[in-house]
Amino acid sequence: MNHGTVRIVALSTSISLLLGACADMTPGENGAAFGMGAGILAASIANAAGASPLESLVIGAAAGAIVGMTAYVIAKHQATERQRRIAEARARVYYAHLAPAKKVALKQKRVRYIAVDTEKDAKTAPKAKKSIMIWDTQSQSMAGNNVYDVQNTPAVGGTAKFDTYSAEYVGGGH
Repeated sequence: MNHGTVRIVALSTSISLLLGACADMTPGENGAAFGMGAGILAASIANAAGASPLESLVIGAAAGAIVGMTAYVIAKHQATERQRRIAEARARVYYAHLAPAKKVALKQKRVRYIAVDTEKDAKTAPKAKKSIMIWDTQSQSMAGNNVYDVQNTPAVGGTAKFDTYSAEYVGGGH
């Protein structure tokens, strides 16, 4: 069997196992795992492109830090009924008031989820600036019952990662 084929199959299998194992990890653990993976991959690519070992290490560390921070959420917990109602109402109002061109643009960018603010409660992490929930634009419903507490609020209109969801942040939905 070709060594290249063996490597591709081994890599594909490893990635599948890693992604499956990440389902039960905390957001911080996900950030660390994906950050390390991205760092190793970036360092390998830099090395293969001819960078020195030190340059490859620096490139890998920088890429890993960026990816790890992107995937990091302070805390995740189940929403109260009130938090869910608030987030759902804000998401519905936001989506209903979107111009048809913006809806088309979201579909073209393959943005299925939007992240919307909800209120903080007793379970909210002390350092959280915002509590956010995810809305599925295809099913027109909340994507799960998780509240994500974030220390750094994403830019409105920017895309952020929340567990397995890549969502466009819309803030309060106004």
